[in-house]
Amino acid sequence: MIAITNSIWLYRLYDVAEEIQLHLVEQILAESKPTARLRLSRIRPKSIHIPNPPVTMELGEEELDLLNERYPVKFTAKIYDLGVISIIMRLILGSPCAYEKIRDLAVYLSDTEELEDLFAKKRDEVRNALAQTLIRPGYRGFMEDYLIFYFRQWNPEWDPVPLLLGEDEPVSRQVRRDTLQHTFTYGEDDMTIITWSSALVYDQTGSYDIPDLLEFALTQLLELRYYDSVLSEEMAKMYDAIEVAEAVTRFKRLRQYRQIMNKLMELVVEINEITERIRNSLKVTEDVFYARIYGAALAIFRTRAWMESIQQKSSVIMQNYSFLSNRLVNQQSMLLELAIVLLFVLEILLTLPSFFR
Repeated sequence: MIAITNSIWLYRLYDVAEEIQLHLVEQILAESKPTARLRLSRIRPKSIHIPNPPVTMELGEEELDLLNERYPVKFTAKIYDLGVISIIMRLILGSPCAYEKIRDLAVYLSDTEELEDLFAKKRDEVRNALAQTLIRPGYRGFMEDYLIFYFRQWNPEWDPVPLLLGEDEPVSRQVRRDTLQHTFTYGEDDMTIITWSSALVYDQTGSYDIPDLLEFALTQLLELRYYDSVLSEEMAKMYDAIEVAEAVTRFKRLRQYRQIMNKLMELVVEINEITERIRNSLKVTEDVFYARIYGAALAIFRTRAWMESIQQKSSVIMQNYSFLSNRLVNQQSMLLELAIVLLFVLEILLTLPSFFR
């Protein structure tokens, strides 16, 4: 086993299905791979609410050659019921490890694409093993990547900014201030700094709570991005379908209107249900420190903006539903009026023979 001290965690989160049945995941993996349900170690169970905690799956240990040096790595996957597979590669640093070496790795890892095939291989390994647990499977290229520098030993003289930015060039005071503005400390032996693309977590105790919270926030970001894209595609299809319906005869138009309206209503109901699940996938209720960190991560990742985009698009879809509903009612009213006129004319025609006798 690898003894983990200081390490660099590389994340790749993939949306692979609409939903993953975690109880089946546990059953399938029970005899082949070590698994566990996520549980934060330094927070009381009543202080956090996770309706369906993800399943952690060990993927083994390997060695990688990076910057002319060989590093041990440990692979782990987390399976989320939202349809997300998260692959984590923990790059184990030597102890002691010079700051310059960590900085050079940060610069390399923030820019390289050489590891993507390895992550994709691990993703496919997990996806194939759990194929029967996936509901509406399919990978459409939606992925989030993130980098966490995890330290159990931290030198106060080290500069976190080059690590977080992945740059070894000097930066301005404003850039430094912006990079460090989301810094959190609870005691004297911990520190967390969160940015858009990376974070630094220093915790002497070795707790993984904060990386787990950040991963949850990344999962929410990925899902919101994915369903925002789904809505955009469905809106384009909706406008095309309405344009086609406008070009056909009146009787066919009514049928096509009904089909479009049924599909729109099903889509809105489905999206509302999914976004509610995303919003409620994790809630920190009583722990103020963890609530601050989790709330900051959601803000930095701009999950609210994505949620508002989804709500706006759902609103547009409902407006189009109302428009089609009014058009349908008007068309039906016109047909009803026409039928009444025809019946009236028919009645007159039927009474004409008796009138001329």
